[in-house]
Amino acid sequence: MSYNQMNYSPLSRLSKLLTDNIELKEVLEQVVMAISDEVKICHAVGIILRHQDGTFQNFIEKTAEKKLVGLGTLVEQLVNDSLLDTIVDTNESLLSKDSEILKRYKLKSLLITPITYSQELYGCIYLADYEADLTSREEAIIKKYAQTAAIVVSNADNLTHKEHLLYEKQLLLDVTRDFAHLATMQEVLDKCFHYVSQVLNNVNIGALILDPIAEKKIKPTRLSKASKMTEVEWKEKHSELKIDHNKDPLYQEVLQTKKAIFIPDVFADERPNHDACRAFGIKSLFRIPLVAMGSVLGVISVVNLDEANSYYTTAQMRLAQSIVDATALALSNLLFREKQEIIIEERTAEISLKNKELEKVIKELQRLSREKELILHSAGEGIFGLGIEGEITFCNPAAARMLGYEDKGDLIGKKYHSIFNRIKTNKTNYLVEFANYIDNHLSNYGSNEEFFRKDGSRFPVEYAVSPIKEDDKLSGYVVIFKDITVRKQMEEKIKFQAYYDSLTSLPNRVLLKDRLSQAITNANLHQEKLAVLFIDLDRFKLVNDTLGHSYGDHLLQKVAVALAKCVPEGATVSRQGGDEFTIILPTILENEQVNAVTSKIINAFSQPFDLKGNEVFIKPSIGISVFPEDGEDVDTLIKNADTAMYKSKELQGNNFQFYNASMEKSNLRSAKVENGLHKALENNEFVLHYQPQINSRTNKLIGVEALLRWNHPTMGVVSPADFIPVAEETGLIVPIGEWVLRNACKQVKSWHDLGLGPIVVSVNLSARQFEKQDLIELVKDVLAETKLDPSFLELELTENLIIKNTDATLETMVKLRELGIKISIDDFGTGYSSLGYLKNFPINTLKIDRSFVSDVVGDLANAAITNTIITLADNLSLNVIAEGVETEDQMKFLSSKGCFLMQGFMFSPPIKAEDFMEKYFEQDDQELLLN
Repeated sequence: MSYNQMNYSPLSRLSKLLTDNIELKEVLEQVVMAISDEVKICHAVGIILRHQDGTFQNFIEKTAEKKLVGLGTLVEQLVNDSLLDTIVDTNESLLSKDSEILKRYKLKSLLITPITYSQELYGCIYLADYEADLTSREEAIIKKYAQTAAIVVSNADNLTHKEHLLYEKQLLLDVTRDFAHLATMQEVLDKCFHYVSQVLNNVNIGALILDPIAEKKIKPTRLSKASKMTEVEWKEKHSELKIDHNKDPLYQEVLQTKKAIFIPDVFADERPNHDACRAFGIKSLFRIPLVAMGSVLGVISVVNLDEANSYYTTAQMRLAQSIVDATALALSNLLFREKQEIIIEERTAEISLKNKELEKVIKELQRLSREKELILHSAGEGIFGLGIEGEITFCNPAAARMLGYEDKGDLIGKKYHSIFNRIKTNKTNYLVEFANYIDNHLSNYGSNEEFFRKDGSRFPVEYAVSPIKEDDKLSGYVVIFKDITVRKQMEEKIKFQAYYDSLTSLPNRVLLKDRLSQAITNANLHQEKLAVLFIDLDRFKLVNDTLGHSYGDHLLQKVAVALAKCVPEGATVSRQGGDEFTIILPTILENEQVNAVTSKIINAFSQPFDLKGNEVFIKPSIGISVFPEDGEDVDTLIKNADTAMYKSKELQGNNFQFYNASMEKSNLRSAKVENGLHKALENNEFVLHYQPQINSRTNKLIGVEALLRWNHPTMGVVSPADFIPVAEETGLIVPIGEWVLRNACKQVKSWHDLGLGPIVVSVNLSARQFEKQDLIELVKDVLAETKLDPSFLELELTENLIIKNTDATLETMVKLRELGIKISIDDFGTGYSSLGYLKNFPINTLKIDRSFVSDVVGDLANAAITNTIITLADNLSLNVIAEGVETEDQMKFLSSKGCFLMQGFMFSPPIKAEDFMEKYFEQDDQELLLN
């Protein structure tokens, strides 16, 4: 049997594995097994592969005896230390002469065969035995399997490379898409940090931007929110160290070369500022220039604070550079357009210069050899000649192709107007017309002209006409032109992006301000009025949170169409950004005209919007300012309409408001509220009131709800409706909420210690508190500090809060319940969610919102909803408490439906702790019941 026949079966099996998409390690294990099967004497066989950093590492090892385990590690060191160069140079199998390895394992021989493919070394196969050297036939077998292993590794490398390319392509598509929706430098840089950290697996990223005003000085601008240092600390550190980046060799090298620089060990390189590196704790760094349209805008700096000699692959650095390039483009849109104009001017000058050069070439083309004519035919621009009577005398292939003629001969002989225009001329004045046309366009390179194709279609061109003279006598003209369709389309796209919203195609804020400025000028000139409507969509964020941002975008597009149908001709509808729209109503005589448009808008929102099968009700809040009484300039009118819109949002049941000066006072109070909140905790201005929760069937106290009150030293008692939203927006609700939780637990524990019976306290949790990662630890600490039994604490969550992120919410609620506390759902029935979550979440109590209770007697719909909630709670074995009970009729209705747990002014308003003691705990026969 021949050698090929002997090896056909194992090799064919391996070939099949190659086509079956088997994992790399599994195939190479088959190679090792095949070698050990076919080589008669084989006590150890293994494969060493090249690692990503260029070193060779043991990948697979198969030994016949335990004492040979670890041989692969020594062979790995041997290849890396002394045999690598020999293997690369010879590309042949080597018998190792390393006496130390042979003696240590008492081996007869150690064969090392390279794994190569297409002149690239991927690794080695090593074979060891105790008894005899390998035969030439066995060495040939090993070489065959080494070739097979090389193909396997090469295929794996190619697959990995392709997967990485697909990943890079998708990532760059995501980057481009995200940047298209961003409007500020901060947003663009934050998005850049997000993607760069994803690629480099490093969150310590900062942006240093060139200041175009202050002599091109570079300054720290933005730091990644995930960095170990805060942005404020980062900027203060730069100021303290008095770092002058204009004198920093490394920064200047990046700015001047426009190339990224990676330094794995900053202290092994003289270019970085070593004092600054020590101060910031930098061990290695990667600096990438922000380059747009050939200009450097600044530098993105990625630093490693943990260890020197950090490693990034070439692919990682290339992808990070691509992301930074996209960032630079997004940051310099206006600069890009300006550069485009400069490029166009430069190109025009180049073409004009080329035109002069081509005049000489064309003159020789008419007189000289075929060799010169070939030069004309090879030109990329369209070129054709005109006789003195306007007939086409010659053309190159590019001109024929662009003009729609299959052969240049079809064009020769036609009159000039078949290309320049389609006017039918009169023979008597034809030559005069041609002469006038040529005189008007001679040597004037224009880009706003059009040529006609053979089929009558037209396309934009840049072209120039130059005379051809022989012996100072005019013999014709040469026309050089270029199809600029693509450039025109690009210019239109840039113009659209500059002035229109990409999502709704409505004018953006730039175009709005321009049109409003023109409308103000016109209104001044004709002594007329105009109105500005500022529109905000109520609870739009809820659509994004519940259905997703794609549905939110779809809703914005539908709203844009609806608004456009509501305004008269001549009005402008624009999108300011987010869920805000602005309308300009020019030339109005009286406010009734504005009211008519506003009514149409409100009516348009009375019906639900269909979002891919989901019906969504949305309401607008509209603020209106009128020129000239509410402002005489663009910014004032928009600001005042915005102020009126917020007033409209505050007033229940009123969807629009005209601006008046009193609204400014309301805004001033809001500002005072925000400023006062920052000092309220420090100055002990907060106090807790407690509202009892009663079992109406037994008339016994079952618990209390802790409610926050604020006594401001100058504003007096500030309503929670005024300061709670401000605290939510500023984030102060987190420390305030912690204060409420701690003091409520402390108060109830003191009542327990006085022997006043077991009583449960309910504390409201805000969305920001609930989403804090340390919430569980905070509750544990408060319970431990106050020594309150967890069963006497109930946390109230709103319905809308728990449906934002069901997985994360469920996890947090389960952990809270594991502490032994209770959970209730506040304002139940007012959310936009499905009731399905009730059976999934660990809930104890439903609290019926006071909006249902207030009309439960007279409103059949509210009565039905209330009854449904009570029945639902009963079926799910949940407690149910009715809030806002104020009349005996309400109490009787609720009791008749099986709801006996209530709270409201009928029993008691929220009162101070000392008043609560006096009212509920100083009666000897008072019995406390635990829910």
